[in-house]
Amino acid sequence: MKKTISRRTVLQGAVALSVLPQLLRAQEAVPPNRTFDPKPGAWRNFEVTTTVQLLDAPADATVWVPVPAVNTRWQRSLTNETSTSAARTSIETDAKSGAHFVVAEFKSGQASELEVVSRVQTMSRGVDWHAPANSADNETAATLKRWVQPTALVPTDGIVRKTALQITKGAHTDIDKVHRIYDWIIVSTYREPKTRGCGLGDIKWLLETGDLGGKCADINGLFVGLCRAAGVPARDAYGLRLAPSAFGYKELGSNSASLKGAQHCRSEVYLQRYGWVAMDPADVDKVMRQETTEWIKDAGHPLVVPVRKALFGGWEGNWMAYNNAVDVTLPGATGGPLPFLMYPQAQSGAKHYDAYDPDNFKYTITAREIKAA
Repeated sequence: MKKTISRRTVLQGAVALSVLPQLLRAQEAVPPNRTFDPKPGAWRNFEVTTTVQLLDAPADATVWVPVPAVNTRWQRSLTNETSTSAARTSIETDAKSGAHFVVAEFKSGQASELEVVSRVQTMSRGVDWHAPANSADNETAATLKRWVQPTALVPTDGIVRKTALQITKGAHTDIDKVHRIYDWIIVSTYREPKTRGCGLGDIKWLLETGDLGGKCADINGLFVGLCRAAGVPARDAYGLRLAPSAFGYKELGSNSASLKGAQHCRSEVYLQRYGWVAMDPADVDKVMRQETTEWIKDAGHPLVVPVRKALFGGWEGNWMAYNNAVDVTLPGATGGPLPFLMYPQAQSGAKHYDAYDPDNFKYTITAREIKAA
């Protein structure tokens, strides 16, 4: 199954949609010894430590470190503590996006060191499709309006809307629309390991160029944009992998002793009968591209099917979200809003540190799971 797709195919939707029946039929091809089946249950407790040491700061410097601020049925953001040589430190919130972050200001010539320790509780997610539970999220038409609006990199008109309508033609319920978009994403997009960081998430560019390769911010961003354009509330959750997967998938977890490069965004959709439901088609693409030395191009492959099924409605609790924020404005930063915030940021005078280069930026992230006594 070819993973790249032309612009004409994107617009017409014919090739991608024609393979969906065989993708769905492949669900029975799972060998009994390969599973990926996260279920809600006990809370897991994590302590996440981010340490920043600026190198070669030419002037006064500022560091911004995201901290978890999501409190839901599957995550509790508890405390944040700082230890630093900074002249001033605070925990602030971007009023527009809702992102929370530590701000540390350093004077020129002083040691620029910052440690942020965040404590969170996480839980695996999964949907019982036979037991609607939308009342638990307490959403209204007014609160959901935010999650169908366009953003700077996720428009909902033009080619995005045209593609969404092609994919969902004939679908009448929100769950049917989302399922079609989820399957289309898996069939049509692909993981591109050479993409820096988590990608940019410029979904109009992806569709206009027909180059549907990228990483989680690209792939899940496209999923969110298509859902919104189809009238279904959707959002990305920007976060961090904290621990290995309990199911043996190396690409669906992280080495907690070093979380450089462990940033990962996931998605949620709001379904009328179920409330906010977990989604992660980007991780399906990741398993297909990187779980083995061979690029798996068949979404019905036995290694892929358990992941594809589970990530439509669930995810594993070895990951935490920082926020659902986009177009984030950092106080005192130059260069305009960030498309999202899940990496430490820093600048000194006119120098902007590269958040995707933690060795030269100089920051480390680690996680420690605290087991119940």
